[in-house]
This record gives sequence, C-alpha cells and structure tokens, in this order.
Amino acid sequence: MSVLVNVIVMLGMLVVVPAGLRLMDAAELASIRRIWPVFAVPGAVALWLPRSTTAAVLAGLYALGTLALAVQAPRRLGRVLEVAPSARRAGPAASGACNRKAEDRPRTGRTWATPTTPRVRVPGVAGQARLLKHAPARTRSLAPAEVAQLTALVTPSVAGLALVAERAGHELFGFGLTVLALTVPHFHFAGFTAALVAGLVCRTTAGAAGRFAALSVPLGTLLVLAGYFLDDWAELLGALVLTAGMWTVALLTWRDVRAGGRDGVTRTLLAVSAAVLVATMLLALSWALGEATGLPHPNLTWMAATHGLGNALGFALCSVLAWRRLKETTA
Repeated sequence: MSVLVNVIVMLGMLVVVPAGLRLMDAAELASIRRIWPVFAVPGAVALWLPRSTTAAVLAGLYALGTLALAVQAPRRLGRVLEVAPSARRAGPAASGACNRKAEDRPRTGRTWATPTTPRVRVPGVAGQARLLKHAPARTRSLAPAEVAQLTALVTPSVAGLALVAERAGHELFGFGLTVLALTVPHFHFAGFTAALVAGLVCRTTAGAAGRFAALSVPLGTLLVLAGYFLDDWAELLGALVLTAGMWTVALLTWRDVRAGGRDGVTRTLLAVSAAVLVATMLLALSWALGEATGLPHPNLTWMAATHGLGNALGFALCSVLAWRRLKETTA
C-alpha cells in the first residue's frame, strides 16, 4: 500500500496541484506557480526515503510551499471583501448627482437619457462611466465558487503538515502513521482538486446545483477533518456531505460541462471524471459507514487501490486536463 500511496501523492504534488493552480487565473499565484517544483520535488523525494530527519526536512520544504498557498487565501478574501473608503463616501452622492444631470439634460452626443418610467431616467454613456468610476471597488464576490477556490488554496497545507509528521515518525495529535500517510493524498484530491473543480463547475453552470456543489464540497471536507478529532459518526456525516457535493459535480460535468467540450478528447476526459466520481464516492461512503457502524467494509489497502487510485487518475488527472483544454479552447 505504501508504494501505491506514494505514487498517488507524487501525482498530486508534481502534476495535479500545479496544473490546478494554472486554472485559477489569479495573478497573486503566478510566482508560486513558477517556483512550485522547488517545493514539490523535495516533497516527492521525501516519500521514498526511510522515516528520518532528512525525510522530514525535505517534507518540510514541501509544507512551506503549501503554506505559501494557504497564505494567499486570507489575502484573496481581503480583496474580495474590500470596499474602497472613498467609494463608500462618494458612491451614493455621485450616483444621485449623475441621475439628476441625466434627468435635466436632453439627448446629446455625450449623454443618452432614456425614459423608463414617468419619473426615472437612465444615465447615458458619460453618466454610466461616472457611476462605474465611483462604484464600490470590489475585485470579486464572495460567491460559492470563490468559497470553493479559497478551500482549494488552504487544504494542501493539511497534507503538508501530515507529511512532515509522518516522515519524521511522529504521531501527530495522536494519529497513527498510517492515518497520517493517507491524509496526505486525501487532502490533495478530496481537498484541493475536489474544491477546485467544484468551483469551476459552479462558475460554468449557473444555478442552484452548481452553488450547492461549490459549498458542500468544502463543507464536507471540513467535516471529514473534524471527524478525525471527534468520532467515526462525525466523519460519516462529512462523507455524506462530501459525497452529495461530488455527485452533484459529476452530474453537472456530465450533463452541462461535457456538452461544451468542442473535441472528443475533452468530452471523454470529462465523462471519465464524472463516471469515476460515482464509484469512488460510493466506496468512500461504504468505508465511512463501516467504520461508524461496524458493518463489513473494504480495508485501507483496498481503499487505496480503488478509491484512492480512481480519484487520482480517473477524477483529478482527467478533470484538470479537461479543464485545461476547455480554457485553451476558450482563449
């Protein structure tokens, strides 16, 4: 199992995470994208070394890269919520003055005042420009898709911390080394990739289902993490929420996103990613249910070989490749 888990983690470190960062289109991530191999290569090497100080130091370099990503989340959130003080002061007054001017000025080459109701007029081109100039300066909206992308920035740091502890042979927070080793791929794929793809699907498919996916995937990931510290029933709840979100991602990918693919390769990659999610999340549910109730369920080795490998290759890799092709086609 350790060899298989190491291969899966390497795929996440060296391929999926850097490819996913390119899909975010965030200027603040450009420098991290360029130097990501500086963090990822030592982390990949650490996987194959015996547990030791050397392995822990190399893993620590990778953890620094994941922390650099996590730091971007509060910065990004600050820009999302930021409203320029001058805009707050000038916005209402500027809008009122512009509307009054539009009401008094006839149609000219610079302004178009179009009656909409007996007492309301729409400012023309010059008036609209002034309104936009004084409008609240928001870079983004804290929409569900943004919540999902913020989650994608933060979750690799959980994997990085678990990797350092596991490579050092330290049972972090009382968790055994096997659990720590499996936490690393989980928060690369169920954390980073799942949240990233849920956000992309939400932005592409307008509607309640997309918003539900973009919110339930981060929530489910958080609940699964909380379940580590609470009990198996809490982890089962997290698995239920995460599965509902991922199955919604699969449905929207199959029904809506796949239809937008302009070539057969892209559509095939999207179809595979959607179909795989149905099976792998069913396995996750069966494991979580078995852990909570004592019912028969696959052991960790089988979960790594089925759920883990399927999510890494069938969902994560196919998804980032497909979305990259969609992005290039659009560009």
